[in-house]
Amino acid sequence: MLRSLCGVSPTLQHEKPTCARFRLRAHSKKIFAQAANKGNGSGNEKAVRFSNRPKRIILVRHGESEGNVDEAVYQRTPDHRVRLTQKGCEEAQKAGAQIRFLTGEHGRVYFYVSPYVRTLQTLLELSKCFSKEQIAGVREEPRIREQEFGNLQDERMPLSKRKRMTYGRFFFRFPDGESAADVYDRVTGFRETLRGDIDGIRFQNEDADNLTIVIVIHGISLRVFLMRWYKLSLQQFEQLHNPKNCELVVMERGKNDRYSLSLHHSEAWLREFGFDDQMIEDQKWQAESCQFQINTAWPTSGPSFFDDLQDRIDQNSGPDNTPTPTLREDMEKYCPQQEPDY
Repeated sequence: MLRSLCGVSPTLQHEKPTCARFRLRAHSKKIFAQAANKGNGSGNEKAVRFSNRPKRIILVRHGESEGNVDEAVYQRTPDHRVRLTQKGCEEAQKAGAQIRFLTGEHGRVYFYVSPYVRTLQTLLELSKCFSKEQIAGVREEPRIREQEFGNLQDERMPLSKRKRMTYGRFFFRFPDGESAADVYDRVTGFRETLRGDIDGIRFQNEDADNLTIVIVIHGISLRVFLMRWYKLSLQQFEQLHNPKNCELVVMERGKNDRYSLSLHHSEAWLREFGFDDQMIEDQKWQAESCQFQINTAWPTSGPSFFDDLQDRIDQNSGPDNTPTPTLREDMEKYCPQQEPDY
């Protein structure tokens, strides 16, 4: 199969998969560079596409859940079994109609979904807007599940969440649970699988211009996915806000095959989501640049990384002196002294 892609040498089929992947990518870069250099030198030549990347990737946070309405639910129901409310089901139905409008009459969708009940319910409602012929496939993906906060939560959870705010949202690990950094590690694995799917052969028989990937996911996993995909810094990640339940976050394919948020979303929407000027400019760059280019002006991958590095080190080192005036009250309320067990 690999022999048919980009004219890769037949010897590729005898190599290890990892080597084959890197050689295929290198070969693709060479072809793109050759194609980009062709033309009459006017600089107005149409970009030559050699990949079959789907038209867009849509991230959808699940609909309103019972836990969104009453956090006490998590004290009696395992997180992965928490259901949607009636409002959450209706939100998912509306999101399905929105996706159906974006994909058009002849559009097809491929779903990736967290295996939690609330995301599966969201997927079920979304899918009702599409015929079976319009669904290219679906895959359950445990790596995009919710951040784990322990098993059944107890009355000490408010204290843990307060501690997270002073310790740092990204690195604080809940007792018996995960930190956002742990979520980042597993979402990175999913991102590599997704990249392999969209740049490999999974969708080679699909009309890329009519194919949309829909990822039904959770708030923290969605933000971490964007952090990983767009190489956001820790500070930039912490600026982002959770999207609303069933709000669509649309990564549209640009003219040179990169995905950008700015092609679908307005600058005002991006700012409300937490994007600053620099992040918005990068999204505009993503919309115009080819997938093998590097944004050297981007602070996480170019020389500008060093511009304010000393300031960032000074601001984020040493003990946290943020006052927490109610921490003692919380300790007394949620962590009472236990009688000795004789």
